Amino acid sequence: MSSLFKRVHWLLLCVTVSVAAAGQLLPAQLGKFSTEAATQPATDPLGRDTPSGTIYGFLHAGQAGNYSIAAQYLQINAKRTGQGEELATKLKVVMDRAFAGNLRLISNRPEGTPQEGVPSDQQRIGVLSAGDVDADLTLAHVPDSSGAKIWLISSQTLAKVPDLYDRLEVRQLEAHLPKFMVEWLFLGLPAWQWLAILLALPLAAGLGWLLIKVLGLLGKLHRGQPLRTGVWQSISRPLWLLLGTMIHVLCVRELSLPLLYLHYYQLVIGVVFIIGCGWLLSAILRQIARRLRERALYAGRKGEGTLLLLGERVLNALIVIFALLAILSSLGFNMSTALAGLGIGGIAVAFAAQKTLENLFGGVSLLADEVLRVGDICRFGDRIGTVEDISLRSTRIRTPERSELSIPNGSLATMNVENLSRRDKILFNAKLDLRYETSSDQLRYVLAQIRRLLYEHPKVETASARIRFIGYDNASMNLEVFSYVLTRDNNEFLAIQEDLLLRITEIVEASGTSFAFPSRTVYLGRDPGVDKEKAAAVSHEVQQWRESSKLPFPDFASSDISEFSNSLPYPDPDSAVRSKKLK
Repeated sequence: MSSLFKRVHWLLLCVTVSVAAAGQLLPAQLGKFSTEAATQPATDPLGRDTPSGTIYGFLHAGQAGNYSIAAQYLQINAKRTGQGEELATKLKVVMDRAFAGNLRLISNRPEGTPQEGVPSDQQRIGVLSAGDVDADLTLAHVPDSSGAKIWLISSQTLAKVPDLYDRLEVRQLEAHLPKFMVEWLFLGLPAWQWLAILLALPLAAGLGWLLIKVLGLLGKLHRGQPLRTGVWQSISRPLWLLLGTMIHVLCVRELSLPLLYLHYYQLVIGVVFIIGCGWLLSAILRQIARRLRERALYAGRKGEGTLLLLGERVLNALIVIFALLAILSSLGFNMSTALAGLGIGGIAVAFAAQKTLENLFGGVSLLADEVLRVGDICRFGDRIGTVEDISLRSTRIRTPERSELSIPNGSLATMNVENLSRRDKILFNAKLDLRYETSSDQLRYVLAQIRRLLYEHPKVETASARIRFIGYDNASMNLEVFSYVLTRDNNEFLAIQEDLLLRITEIVEASGTSFAFPSRTVYLGRDPGVDKEKAAAVSHEVQQWRESSKLPFPDFASSDISEFSNSLPYPDPDSAVRSKKLK
């Protein structure tokens, strides 16, 4: 609900700004939104140097009741000069009630816009229609008293104004309203029309809400099951705004607003309608992207799901940009000039935002190649962390210290990334340092027993398991254990590694030797040295291997490996984990 309030607040703010802009701009200037017009100041004090300036200037003067000024926008013969104010009054009424056209399309160029079938010194603005009489509302480009060219409402149009005025239907509603509501004006508009516009707001909202409920019920009956609450609520809110807007337009159309105020109203409604359409498109896009992501994740394609999330964000940004351009166009800005400037500006921005674009395309390449997925544990250089989000600019990593690491996608695309989550098995590689007092037979015993341990352990890959005597150090003889543990889970690997290390320690202790310390040993006369009994027992066992030709060097026989492969009980019989499994 809070999200809805934020959107409504944003909508009201946009409407308020639009109303303020429409109310404060001089009507003679409303048509001069383009950059070209802004750089060419009007030479005529009444703004009649452009078609838009003439129309808006006339409407503004007429709305203010200053018909002596309004008459100066008319092309009147010298014989009818005294009839100028009366003619301006009738023309204002006819334009308010009988005009069909779009004021936003009026040219704001001093020379006008070429129109098919219209002379170059004229502009066709729209049509005036009352009863069975129709007349084109045209402007004529004529010289003024100083010789400068100005635009005036043509004499051909003015000739039909009296007939059009006589055929207008008299507004019956005002005759039944209190006199003060008709005569009291606010910003040139009667009080009853202001009241009707305000009352139409809750009416339109209520009817829109009712239509939404009906549509939801029809959808439920058609599907035979209830609509998804989250999906329908996401779409119904912008749909409610659009339906309410259209209903309000139908209500206001019956009020016969003055043409100038009707133009202001259309500007505001146009902005609201564009916002509603953008909101609806964004909601539909969000639901489609969510469904596609769910399918991708259900199928195990996490990279595709993340790429869809990135695509959704890009499309949402494009919707906002197009909505903004549409709003500017509806307000009368010359979008051809704006788009041309946008193209040139885009090149400049592309050069200035090389890093940003590099990060954007780096993120797309990462997701397309499925190098990373949200939830993967990876090593980035000397840092390890879990991928939490891949955005347009960067990838956020949660480190083991629980800090958040942000890496630009451009840098990440060129970085050597080690994805630990995609290991099919985990390497167990231990270095063992034995004392120099260890005899060769003791060393053979340790090697053979640890090798057998690796073969017997059910969680160690037999084919790749090995232990070798690799050399001498300053204070020890070095053995290396190399094997793969059959698990992908790091916690399980740590438990198996612990078990292997403990068993190796027991083997070393059983051999009668021990691990070397990183220090020098000073022997005194009373030092017993190596355990002679254990050493003798080990030597005896190794001798038996020799006599039976079963000395396991360089490795055990294949038949022996097959015999005791995976035969070691794991976990230990005394292990808490094993006791739970037995229960």
